[in-house]
Amino acid sequence: MRQGAVGHIRLVERAGQTLVEKRMTDAARHDTELLALTAVADVDLPTPTIVEASAGSILMTRVPGERLDSLNGDERLAGLSASGSLLRRLHTMVPPPDGLPTAPDDALIVRRYRDAGGPRLPFMTPPAEHPVFCHGDWTDANLLATGGVITGIVDWERAHVGDPMRELSRAAWAASRKDPRSVDRLVTAYGADPQRVKEWFPIHAAELWLWFSEAGPPEFLTELTAQLENWSHM
Repeated sequence: MRQGAVGHIRLVERAGQTLVEKRMTDAARHDTELLALTAVADVDLPTPTIVEASAGSILMTRVPGERLDSLNGDERLAGLSASGSLLRRLHTMVPPPDGLPTAPDDALIVRRYRDAGGPRLPFMTPPAEHPVFCHGDWTDANLLATGGVITGIVDWERAHVGDPMRELSRAAWAASRKDPRSVDRLVTAYGADPQRVKEWFPIHAAELWLWFSEAGPPEFLTELTAQLENWSHM
């Protein structure tokens, strides 16, 4: 069994087929994942198919491929590029299902970050885009790939209705912490304006800093704090 940030995942054998069971104690996240996976079931996106669901548990098909964050630099960059068009497809072709949560409260994130004493960041309010269906955690840990092709998009428990540039920016900023080339690869593949994407970066930095300050580990917070103190040089 593999434990994630908000749940447990294990492989289950049933009728000669290997399935994935995801258990979550947070009912809201469970319901969101179930709602999101149902909404994308008939869309041309490589997502798991729900086999069975009960309180706190979702049994789904196992999608092929390796986690993108486990691949070497060039393979990972190829996968990120491939994921850009898929993220745009989600944003432009899939209507948000009724009942999907709203986007994170960015004003609250900034206020909490400042109250907690985080390093100074150049916060601004980017122009609002029409809200769309967002995955919520589009990172290389939740993308599976084989040979540069994305074969699986998993972990939909943070799906919400939100700004597409915010979501693209979050993915790009997170990926850039491993390889600065990731931003251009992902943003170009999506077809967005890099400057508009980068306007969101301070929000995502603050959000991650708050996560590390509350959930640890301490060494991650120390490393990120040092990086944010040198923001102008990043």
